Amino acid sequence: MTKFSVLDLSPVTEGSTPSEALQNSLDLIQHAEAWGYERYWVAEHHNMRGIASAATSVVIGHLAGDTSSIRVGAGGIMLPNHAPLVIAEQFGTLASLYPDRIDLGVGRAPGTDQITAHALRRTLTGDIDDFPRDVVELQHYLQDVQPGQRVLAVPGAGTNVPLWILGSSLFGAQLAGMMGLPFAFASHFAPAMMTQAIAVYRQNFKPSEQLTSPYLMLGFNVCAAESNDEAQYLRSSSMLSLLNMRKGTPRQLPPPVKDITSHISAEELKMIEEMPRSAAVGDVDTIRTGMASFIEENGADELILVSSVYDHQARLRSYEITMEAAKSI
Repeated sequence: MTKFSVLDLSPVTEGSTPSEALQNSLDLIQHAEAWGYERYWVAEHHNMRGIASAATSVVIGHLAGDTSSIRVGAGGIMLPNHAPLVIAEQFGTLASLYPDRIDLGVGRAPGTDQITAHALRRTLTGDIDDFPRDVVELQHYLQDVQPGQRVLAVPGAGTNVPLWILGSSLFGAQLAGMMGLPFAFASHFAPAMMTQAIAVYRQNFKPSEQLTSPYLMLGFNVCAAESNDEAQYLRSSSMLSLLNMRKGTPRQLPPPVKDITSHISAEELKMIEEMPRSAAVGDVDTIRTGMASFIEENGADELILVSSVYDHQARLRSYEITMEAAKSI
């Protein structure tokens, strides 16, 4: 059976603060746990006023500490920004505090612009082709200590925190397959290469100690409400936010608008119409149909769901309705 999970960017809405965003994330994960979601991931982004999850491992500790069973993790850590040993120590600590509940998804994008990437790393001389070696090094630190091993992750060694490869291209798909790791594809915002990436992942998969057969997670946008009209109204917030991102002017998540076409130019409307869609927007029946069709078409083992809704209570209801739909798929 397909599993369903939550991807939360801890959105900072217009007129609110990061503190409120992080408290909303805690409230959402507690509800998600009660509703039966499999896992709850937060993502590393930097220099974005609308996202409060930059210190991803800190946020994970905040969320795991006030829940009891749902898996909590990173979707993901942008590994080029960090030394693998530091990430092994951070997630080894989380795994020591919350055994068998922590996931570690890693990606090779910076999660920000080039200027901010330089501020994070102090240098941009590293090669993106180092990513596979960094993943292997990170995996090494999380496994059992080997004879003669001089550098240890403490905590970290022996925790075997499950690793995931995140990607939006064929590179991540091939790497995940060759390493025998689960693969999470960012189809919620970059679905163009999804079908090809799925095929590459499955064709290249080699069993590993962590995983004996391919495991595919796909990102999917949902905006659920009591009616299709209400859902379309709530969805306008994320569409305006995505439009700002495409224009290179990321902002806090804006409130919804009744008629989005009256708030944007003809050129911006064309940009919205050309945005790739991996989404279901509507009432419970519409959400059920949309998710079931997407799962059947792509053979996903798990969907990780993004619901960017301005009002926190409406966002809670969106995830609640979505789980109602999921239980009958």
